[in-house]
Amino acid sequence: MIRIPDKLAKIVVIAGLAAALAGCETNAQNGALIGGAGGAGLGALIGSMSHARSGEGALIGGAAGAIGGYIVGNEMDKAQQRERDRYRPPPPRYEYER
Repeated sequence: MIRIPDKLAKIVVIAGLAAALAGCETNAQNGALIGGAGGAGLGALIGSMSHARSGEGALIGGAAGAIGGYIVGNEMDKAQQRERDRYRPPPPRYEYER
């Protein structure tokens, strides 16, 4: 099995956090970045403590965190859209003479 060095796992986590700080356009995108970075960090920690496989733990944790973060962020985007639509006035009605 291929062993990913701990240094590489740390670089991946730091790069993920830097990308999360840069921000994205929607909550879904931010959630995926933040969830992926957090999941990678937690996965690396758990993987290194349980079986000395921090790289594999980071990959699995990052994927699970990104998926979970995207789902949560997408629901937040939907809730914000519903809130905006609730206060939007109805479109104008045009009546034409015949």
